[in-house]
Amino acid sequence: MRLRDEASAEDSARLKAIGCHVVRAEEPAGPNDPGSSVLTAILDFIGEGDQLVVTRLEHLAHSTRTVLEVLDRLEERGASLYVVEPEITTSGESGRTLRAVLQAVAAVERPAPLTRRRAAPPAHEILALQRAGHGPVEIARRLGVSRMTVWRKLKAAEA
Repeated sequence: MRLRDEASAEDSARLKAIGCHVVRAEEPAGPNDPGSSVLTAILDFIGEGDQLVVTRLEHLAHSTRTVLEVLDRLEERGASLYVVEPEITTSGESGRTLRAVLQAVAAVERPAPLTRRRAAPPAHEILALQRAGHGPVEIARRLGVSRMTVWRKLKAAEA
């Protein structure tokens, strides 16, 4: 499985060559993506004794915390994770070591910044400033919004 990176025919062939029966790929997603539909489906379907195989750990998730969440889900289902490069697995003693390292990294890792959209000011504020003789650039500066926001509100008010 190759997640959150460019899907590569080379990686798919590599996974099939090492014995993967089902190979799934997914388009890249942003760090604030709430969840991968392909990964969610796999984690819902995977069973006891199964192994989720990824070519590289960063193809699984954008953050260490998310990787740990995936490991928890796999453990709940009785499955394990195998990473091709570098070769690591969550089964056995090495799995406990991998989890400990990931937990240590997650403890110091900064969460991805959430993109917040600023609420646009009400149209009446923009119109009041325009009537007071201020231009769109000055209105945008005073209200802390983009000029495009001001232009859109003014155009909507005209309609």
